[in-house]
Amino acid sequence: MDKMNNVTEFFLLGLTQDPEKQKIIFVVFLIFYFATLLGNLLIIVTIKTSEALGSPMYFFLSFLSFADACFSSSTAPKLIVDSISKKKTISYNECMTQLFAAHFFGVMEVFLLILMAYDRYVAICKPLHYTVIMNHRLCSVLVVWAWIGSCLHSSAQVILALTLPFCGPNVIDHYFCDLQPLLRLACTDTYLINLLVVTNSGAIAIASFVLLIISYIVILYSLRNYSAEGKRKALSTCSSHIIVVLTFFGPCIFIYTRPPIIFSVDKVVAVFYTIGTPFLNPLIYTLRNAEVKNSMKKLFCSRGSSESQ
Repeated sequence: MDKMNNVTEFFLLGLTQDPEKQKIIFVVFLIFYFATLLGNLLIIVTIKTSEALGSPMYFFLSFLSFADACFSSSTAPKLIVDSISKKKTISYNECMTQLFAAHFFGVMEVFLLILMAYDRYVAICKPLHYTVIMNHRLCSVLVVWAWIGSCLHSSAQVILALTLPFCGPNVIDHYFCDLQPLLRLACTDTYLINLLVVTNSGAIAIASFVLLIISYIVILYSLRNYSAEGKRKALSTCSSHIIVVLTFFGPCIFIYTRPPIIFSVDKVVAVFYTIGTPFLNPLIYTLRNAEVKNSMKKLFCSRGSSESQ
């Protein structure tokens, strides 16, 4: 514990040390962050106010949008503020809080993607039993279990971080607190802890990705008996999910399934899944989903007509 108390704050190097590039980062990521919040909030409001979007898939999508907004908020604001700040520090307690929040909402997104895949599996492979299986009570219970699972995972990450003794260097070569960069600063042998990190985060990422890919292969195979219109509608929905799965899990697997060694692209890859994916998800789900687009049009039209009156 004495060793841990030797470091009370960390210095974040951010994405770059170039002052001119930092100004660009401030503007670009500020736009990305506000667009992420606006896009995900719009999806949540649209789903909650539209009767046409009352199916379990959109119930899960509303929670995914909430998780995306919170996931981005766990890292983006600090990156934006630090890009124009001279002193880029974060206290030990704030670092642990950011670690918990990032992993909580990140894994929440993983579990919600699995639930959405399960929903599509039941809808396409067992259409006659869909309303019986995917009832509101079951969907609510599944979301609660997703929250519990996320809490257990992120708590495990923080517990591992709290066991690390920091007795010297406190400069984190990253833009947010995560276990991998923290392991490089610890003044102890981190082999076992890194093994636990890979077992925890890495196993969740790989197992979830494989499960999702298998589920969508089964779903796509089941579409062979559908009509042309049925195939088109199902493919439109599933393709959105598959794009999100690939863009999210690719970077996560790259980061969390290897030893704590530094690659020059690490921070760029981390930006993609912590800020890029939450920004892209609303675009993917709206541009490729006719029901969501139509509901948004109705939402804006109803607001416009009510204001005109």
